[in-house]
This record gives sequence, C-alpha cells and structure tokens, in this order.
Amino acid sequence: MPQLTIKENFISQLQSQFHVDMKSSRLEERYQVLASLVQERLKALHATTQEQIRNQHLKKTIYFSMEFLMGRMITNNLYNLGIYEDVKALFEEHHFDINEVENFETDAGLGNGGLGRLAACFLDSAAALKLPLYGNSIRYTKGFFVQTIENHKQHEYPDPWLDKPYLWEERKEDEAIDIPYYGYVEHTQLKNPMWVKAVPYDMYIAGDQNGVATRLRLWSTEPSDKQKHQDKDYLNMVKTISEALYPDDSKDEGKTLRLQQQYLFSAAGVQNAIREHKSFGLDLKSLPEHYTFQLNDTHPAVVIPEMMRILMDEEGFGYDEAWDITTRTCAYTNHTILSEALEKWNKVIYRNLLPRIYEIIQEMNRRFNILVKEDGRFNENDQYLLQLIGSNHVRMANIAIYGSFSVNGVAALHTNILKETELHRFYMLFPNKFNNKTNGVTHRRWLIQVNQELIHLIESKIGGDFKKDLTHLKKLEQFKDDVDFLKAIKEVKLKKQQQLIQYIKDKEGVTLIDGAIFDIQIKRLHEYKRQLMNILHIIHVYLELKSNPSFKENYVPHNFIFGAKAAPSYAMAKEIIELISRVSSVINNDDEVNHLLKVVFVTNYNVTYAENLIPAADISEQISTATKEASGTGNMKFMMNGAITLGTLDGANVEIVEEAGDDNAIIFGLNAEEVTNIYKNNHYQPKAIYDQDERLKRIFDFIRTLTNNPQHFDFILSNLLNNDYFLVLKDFNAYVLAHETANEWFKDPLSWAKKTLINIANSSFFSSDRTIKQYNTDFWHLKEI
Repeated sequence: MPQLTIKENFISQLQSQFHVDMKSSRLEERYQVLASLVQERLKALHATTQEQIRNQHLKKTIYFSMEFLMGRMITNNLYNLGIYEDVKALFEEHHFDINEVENFETDAGLGNGGLGRLAACFLDSAAALKLPLYGNSIRYTKGFFVQTIENHKQHEYPDPWLDKPYLWEERKEDEAIDIPYYGYVEHTQLKNPMWVKAVPYDMYIAGDQNGVATRLRLWSTEPSDKQKHQDKDYLNMVKTISEALYPDDSKDEGKTLRLQQQYLFSAAGVQNAIREHKSFGLDLKSLPEHYTFQLNDTHPAVVIPEMMRILMDEEGFGYDEAWDITTRTCAYTNHTILSEALEKWNKVIYRNLLPRIYEIIQEMNRRFNILVKEDGRFNENDQYLLQLIGSNHVRMANIAIYGSFSVNGVAALHTNILKETELHRFYMLFPNKFNNKTNGVTHRRWLIQVNQELIHLIESKIGGDFKKDLTHLKKLEQFKDDVDFLKAIKEVKLKKQQQLIQYIKDKEGVTLIDGAIFDIQIKRLHEYKRQLMNILHIIHVYLELKSNPSFKENYVPHNFIFGAKAAPSYAMAKEIIELISRVSSVINNDDEVNHLLKVVFVTNYNVTYAENLIPAADISEQISTATKEASGTGNMKFMMNGAITLGTLDGANVEIVEEAGDDNAIIFGLNAEEVTNIYKNNHYQPKAIYDQDERLKRIFDFIRTLTNNPQHFDFILSNLLNNDYFLVLKDFNAYVLAHETANEWFKDPLSWAKKTLINIANSSFFSSDRTIKQYNTDFWHLKEI
C-alpha cells in the first residue's frame, strides 16, 4: 500500500482527531495536526539514525550546555524535512496562511542568550552535516522569564511555554536516572543522600533533508522511589530544580539551586552515556574512542569529577586510570573573560550538597598542586591562582581546564586574550590544549527561513547551491556594481522593514518611521555590552534635533530599536532598561522630532522577535567594551542579512571586518590593547572627560528631568562619573563620530546597498557548519551517519 502524502495525512488526521474538514478547522487544530505529523516523521528518522550509530559503533559528541535557545521548531522542522513548500501549498489551496500556524507556536523556554542560541545552531549544523552530536540540558518548566515593562520598569513572570502540551518532545520514563544530593561520605561511598529522579525528554533535530535526526535530551526532576522520606520541603525542592533557568543566586538558597541544576544535567548526561556504552558490550577503557563530552562554558564542569566518581567508586578503576579516561573524553569551551562568569562556588555549599564530588575535587587539587610546584615557573601567588580550590571557593573554570584535553575560545581575539592574559598561567602549563573555534550561526534558520525575499533574489543571480554550502555566496561580489541588483537589495530591505513596522506596532503600540535607518541592538542587558552608551547617544541626538537647526537639516531619520532582558537580580541592568524606556517615551511623544527619531524597547525579546528584527536592520550595534565580548553571534546573523556593523574591535567583530573589509563596517573606539593598558595603569578619570564635554553635561541634565526626582538615576550617573569600568564615557566621542559616518553613508543608497551586498557575500565564514567542521576535524573525529 503506497504511503500517504503529507496532504492526505493532514486531511485524514484533522478528520480523525477533531472531526472537521480543512475549511472548518481552527488554527489550533491545524497546528496540532501538522506538528504531530512532523513529530512522527522525526521519531522515525531518529530511530533509523540511532540504529545506524549502534550498528556502526559510531563515536558521539555529547554537548553539555545549561541552555539551548531553540526558538519555534515547526518552521525549522518543515524546512529540514523538505516538506515546507508542500505544506504551504496545501494551506494556500484552502485559503489559509502557513505563517499563522508558524506564529501559533510559542518559543521553548530553554535558553536566554548567545550561549543557548549557539548551542541550538550547533545541533542544527551537526545534523545537517550528518554528525552524531547530541545535546544535553534541563527541561525548564518555567523557562527564563516573560518580561513586561510596567511603569518603565522590567517585571518578570514565569514563562508558560509548557501550559499546553509541547508537541516536540518525547518523554522517556524508562531511561530515568536517580541523582543523589547531600548525605555524607564513608570510605569513598556516599551514605544517606537525598535522591531525585531525572526523567529525560527528547527533542529531535532534523538534518537538512538528509535522512538524519539527532537529539536534544532534556532532564526534568521528579520524586525518586529511592527517597523514602518525602515531605513538603523535599517535594518543593524536587520541583524547583528543573523549574527556572538562571534562578536568582544573590542568596545562598539560589546558589545551592544553581549547583543542584548543574549537577543534575551533568551527572545524568554522564551516567546516561556510560550506561549506553556498557549496553553495547564495550569496555569503559574505550570510552574516549566512543564519546567526547563537550562542556559549553563552566556550568557543566562538574562532569569531570562526576566521571571520576563513577569510574572509581562504581567501576573500580584506580585514580590514574580514571583520570586518563576522563581527560581524554572531556573538552571545554570558554565563553568569557569576565571574572563573575568564571564560576566559583562557596566551598561550604559545595561540600554540603555534593560531598563525594567535593572529596574528589580535593584529590584532583592535591595532585594538580604537585604538578604546578614541580613545574618551577610559578611563584606562590601564581600557584594559588591556579588551584582548583581557593581559600573560600571551588573554581570551576580551573577544573574544566585541568580536566579537559582541549580548551577553546570562540573568536580569534578572545582566544588570544585567554592565552596571553586571563588564562596565561594555564596556557604556560598546557599550551597544546588551547585552540580557537570562532562561533557561527546556522544559515538555514537565520538566512533561509527568516528572509525568503532575500533568498529568492540571491537565487535569481547565483542559483541555489549556497543553501547547502554558504561559501557560494561569494559569487554575489561580481554583482557589486550592478545598479539594478543593488536597487533590488534595497527593495528587499525596505520590505522587511515594513513588515517589522507592522509587527512592532502590533506588539508595542509604537509606529516606526518608514524609510528611516533601522539601527538595532539586541542582546542580553549587561554593562559591558554598553546599551547605556547607545541611549546616551540617542539623548544627544534628541537634544541636537531640538536645538541645532543645521544638525536637524542634515539628519537622516532613524529608528533605534533595543531588545534585551536583564537578570532579575542585576540592579544596574534593570535601571538601564528603565532609562531607555523613559527616554523613548519622551522622544516618541515629541511631535517636533518624532518624524526624525523613534526609539523602541521591544518587550520579551526572544528568538521569534529576533527573526523579525534581524532581516530589517540597516545598522548592527556591536559596541561592547573591547576585550569583554568573547565572540557574539548576533553580529553574524545581522551580517548575513546585510546589516552594516557599527562596533568596536571586540569578539568576532574583528573577523567580520576582516571578511567584509574596512570600508564595509564602521569601527570606532578603544582597541583591546588600549583597554588593557587603561586597566593595567589604573589612571582613567571619567569625571575629567565629563567636565570637558558639554554634550555629556547636557545629557546628564536631561536624564535628571525624566522623573520628579532629579536623583532618580544617580545610580547610573554616579557610576559613570566615579568608576565607568566599561569605558562608556571614554568611547563616547568616538561613538558619536561613528554615527555621524553612518548618517552620511546612508545618504547614498546605492553605495549603502553595495556595502550590504559585500557583507552578505562574505558572511559564509560565520556559518556554524564551518565551526562544527573545525571542531570535528581538530578533535571530535566523528564519522558521518
């Protein structure tokens, strides 16, 4: 009997599940039927993929990451299964818009920022390349948070993404694992622990029309049958562990919860892999030939002592043999040089929650200290800074470096900073471990799916080979002087901007300026990303428009768009959001200038919002303090869609300029060497800059008028005048000049379109397909499925 087509299946399932035909079906019914049909295909593909991996004994990489910012899955799955056009035609035949079904789905609450989005891109790219890369994380029942802006302030609410059944997951009850917390150690054995059951839910990741489907495994916590005493406190603890991403850790309770989360997905992931390895009848001595555990940042660094625990306490290996297996299996990706993000855990909290793990780290530390002392190159202070355990804290980055065979940065500049300054002592000890893997993004989602208008235009010139191999985009450069093509590129951008104008009007109630420059900064709110400098400059522009006729006459209309969430306990970040919101309210309601200047802070910024914002951008704001941004990935998505980078020489901006050329980006401000020297010499005086700059004085005076209390924003203003660690005032003048350059460039639409084209044509380096190939060639050594 021939297999039913997607059309026949869809109509049949509508009838059997909801007793309706296509014409009388509701949107939710159409979504549920479509998602269920797609999920069945994914499950079948995954089963076939798993069988091939088992039969061929293929090596896997398990990608341990605290977050995977997946976004909506329906569009991605339809594209990667090769049925998007068929489904679209079916819907159009019955006078329905497929976009309605796509937009019905909510974003999965599994991530927040670039770390999680990178992890999601890696899963997509690996599946497209037919490589067995498997994700491992937590199923956060309440996500990060839903952001609202009330009275100009950020408020946080639980993310209801699981209020309705999530159709892209499959519960695997029979593969649950019991995880122990607390207890005490007696002769290396953990006694009387508190047991929590980790239940896996699998999301399937389709390769790009290649018959492969891999997996993201998400662990959810439930009461364990091994835990005899289950009171209200226990049940609440169990529920809380897998509830929220990045819970407030300003108090010890929050710190304990974060450590519980990290141990949960790390221990469950390691135990799951070892269980699978043994089920194949394989010796654990061969584990490194069958697995790499890639640690995405320090959150899963506890994988290393957990492996040691299993190998020694449960499998009977001696320390040296267990250490050899562990250190040939684990690899570590560093994502930051910020000291607050190089995690350190209070020793008391760590020892109480994970007593046997703490003992193992102590032994690791003892042996490591011997190695460091015998090296002979390190004084007492250096030796102390290298230790895995300091006076008060367990140092997770140190553990990750010591216990891994590879330590990679995520952009060329970032990796050099790690080697030369931040991790220099470790680089002296282990030079062969350090390497660079510049981040990338999946062009399937961030170009093909979000910008069909641009894709059709590109196809009309160079064909469709670039969809499989992005390096073909380079062929576009031959059309850089084709006036008709440049005009067509401009038309595509205008169309995406008009779509965004409507989207933001519907979401935020703000009507942006049609035909203006779309200047966008979207990333999590942090001082080093310098959203503050952006809003200070906007205030400067507003004041100039109000008082300077020649400035007003020369000014190209601008829409400035922000999107960001601030961590709930990050007071400065939340105050910056309030400042942006209050300033935008003043500007947008000022009829004297609001035809030239609009500002909007989009609420609850997420992947879906980014999919609407990025294709519309003219200017990509990448303005972090040099040395602070490890890489960035938003900068790459903007570049692929033809935005001009306005930024510092930080993170992957350096490589973007190398690829696109100096004439096709606007670079300003202090470079890494200059920033490092300022910190080293400690003679920066921001107040002196303020005293000599009348623009800054006017800006500060304006900020003091935003509320009835002139001191309302003194937390921000005093910090700028007395500290300004992230050098906002130092770079302010250069930033103003950079925007003046952008203003002049935009007046020549063909020249701007040419710069847009050159950015698109040279963006292939930033495909995560390239990044994954480099990881695999250099040290994963996975074979194609």
